[in-house]
Amino acid sequence: MALPLRFPLALLALVAVTACASPSSGPVESASVAAPAAAQTPADQPSSDLPPPAAEEPAMTCQADKGQWAIGQIADEALVARVKADTTSDRVRVIRPGMAVTMDYREDRVNLDVDADNRVTGVRCT
Repeated sequence: MALPLRFPLALLALVAVTACASPSSGPVESASVAAPAAAQTPADQPSSDLPPPAAEEPAMTCQADKGQWAIGQIADEALVARVKADTTSDRVRVIRPGMAVTMDYREDRVNLDVDADNRVTGVRCT
């Protein structure tokens, strides 16, 4: 009669092992989730695989007084580039008569007002 008693004990042991490995049991699941989370790099620490973040470049600020020399001259490509450089502006906008423009203020932009003949009538920062 020892044989029939071993079979239920073996079956009980198999069920107990299977129940412990079940994903619905608390301790096993939390252990498997906790291990990968501990291996991850925290968001506030840079990863060694990524390049360091680039330093922010200083904002360029328009200085209209340094571009007043352009008034009366033809606004060709070279003049526009020189005014942009001289006024230390990051952007330049050539405004023709009747042209619709936004009224937003950008401290890094120089505006060149030109007439119908493409002559500069004003240099301003807005």
